[in-house]
Amino acid sequence: MGDADITTSQWRLVEVGRVVLFSAGPYAGRLATIVEIIDHKRVLVDGPASSKDKVVPRHSASLSHVSLTPIVINKLPRATGTGVVRKLWEQEKVDEKFDASNWAKGRVQFQKRRQLNDFERFKVMKLRKQARFEVAKTLAKVRSKA
Repeated sequence: MGDADITTSQWRLVEVGRVVLFSAGPYAGRLATIVEIIDHKRVLVDGPASSKDKVVPRHSASLSHVSLTPIVINKLPRATGTGVVRKLWEQEKVDEKFDASNWAKGRVQFQKRRQLNDFERFKVMKLRKQARFEVAKTLAKVRSKA
């Protein structure tokens, strides 16, 4: 018999301490952490944040309304109180980690693009065309030398 090589999957697991991002509902765009798993569709979340407008109160949330982030608060006890969650949240610097991620930067850029009016969108299109032309021109130079 050969040795079995067992590896875990690369999927993000629903686990206690996993930080989630709300994609729907009254808390859309806010971060929270999973405190307890209720069943295969619902989790108990708590989202202590530094600013009042980003706080998510402890409640039961559907997994279809949240996105699992790669950030995990390690050693978070099951069904722990809000004070302990807040302490570990600040200790792990969850807000700073998420703000530094490409996910958060893309969301900010998307929101900024949504706020543009028609003329501003036109200016962005012209600037992108100019940049694309410059890239094509330098690529043509490289090809002609080769």
